[in-house]
Amino acid sequence: MSSSPTLDQLIAALTCLPGVGQKSAQRMALYLIERDQVGAKRIAEAMLSALDKVRHCDRCRNFADSNLCDICSNGKRTSTMLCIVEAPADVLAIEASGAYKGLYFVLLGRLSPLDGIGPDQLGLEILENRLQNEGVEEVILATSATVEGDITAQLIADIARKFDVNTSRLARGIPLGGELEFVDGGTLSQALAGRHQFDR
Repeated sequence: MSSSPTLDQLIAALTCLPGVGQKSAQRMALYLIERDQVGAKRIAEAMLSALDKVRHCDRCRNFADSNLCDICSNGKRTSTMLCIVEAPADVLAIEASGAYKGLYFVLLGRLSPLDGIGPDQLGLEILENRLQNEGVEEVILATSATVEGDITAQLIADIARKFDVNTSRLARGIPLGGELEFVDGGTLSQALAGRHQFDR
């Protein structure tokens, strides 16, 4: 505990970041206050702006500043391909690979009854509407290589089958039990290129 309750409050707030403990938060807080107050103000302003403006895209549920995200509103994307991911971080990871030019649908989770996440929480009604009305020819299942990810992929494959939409799954170049946001671009690029038909 420092001699400043306000500084203590900042340190405590920084510990909410993933992988940031008390010591790391203390170093960050002291650095920003002592050496980079301009940077600290920029972070504070950007955070307030993001909290005020960022929302979910009405079409794909990715993060956006308006009703449609930049990817959904980009007419150059391949509209017949739809990549299903669990989180906005997965979209960033795939986009960084440069290997995919289609559209996305973000589940904002994966089936996990123990955590209270069922089909209703994954926006599947929106997904069904897109499969029925948007001329999607292939769904690429890019859920994580976990038990929950596999169950989620199977559920979506069953939905796609109702609309005669082909389904494929990312090749298993992604480590078993791994999360997409932590996979390097080269591995993701190979996984996209080596995707295979998703069978029951």
